[in-house]
Amino acid sequence: MSPHADHPAAEVHVPAPGGGRLWAERRGSGSPVVLLHGSGMDSRLWDAVVPELSRHHEVIRYDARGLGRSGAPERAFDDVEDLGAVLDHFGLRSAALVGLSMGGETALDFALAHPGRVAALGLVGASVSGHDWPPSPETTAYTEARRRGDAAALAELELSVWAAMGRTAPGGELIAAMVEENAARRIVSEHHLAGAPARAAESVLGTVTAPTLVVHGDRDHPEIAAIAERLAAGIPGARGHLVPGADHYLPLRTPERLTELLLAHLA
Repeated sequence: MSPHADHPAAEVHVPAPGGGRLWAERRGSGSPVVLLHGSGMDSRLWDAVVPELSRHHEVIRYDARGLGRSGAPERAFDDVEDLGAVLDHFGLRSAALVGLSMGGETALDFALAHPGRVAALGLVGASVSGHDWPPSPETTAYTEARRRGDAAALAELELSVWAAMGRTAPGGELIAAMVEENAARRIVSEHHLAGAPARAAESVLGTVTAPTLVVHGDRDHPEIAAIAERLAAGIPGARGHLVPGADHYLPLRTPERLTELLLAHLA
């Protein structure tokens, strides 16, 4: 695909369902791609991917409710409905969706609910609704930190479990900043999160119609690897890729390789 002329980034605030605003950015031109980040992060996750991706596509990224530059929720909200509001705001009947972790879960749930609106899926270190996470000391510690509202403990857990390659690896300082700045806001946001418990995407993967790319890093959590295998096997025609030298924060650890995979998938 030939690259398009550079288009400056435009920042907007999208009205969120039920009130509030979602920070979003649109950049580039071509077929549209929406980038979704994971829980406890914000759209800076995609900083190293957007410049090259937006040379070939119209790229939209946004901060999920209560995170980054988006407003805190005051009532129950649904990430799938928020994604629909972002597509509607930009006048997109359909788009490719690329999501990491919780963002991948949201993208997949949206594709199941609105198959005609999803041109392609990129699931990066994705979680999936309805997945039964095995009990472990870290999941117990997460639950306890959330119960206490202990943002510092939550951030420390996030970095030790999910950013295992540390601050000195590529993207490390930005990862730490995102996690630490969003920890307290994440606790508030997750308290209002609705919709997800009722879904079980894992049981209906065979009905996904969008061309799907499944990517995860070789240093990611073992359960993410198990989910990636299940997604690649269960979604018709899905292609799976293991990326070396990346933990859960793959778009900041190995942005060139991820961008290469995405451009090939979206071409």
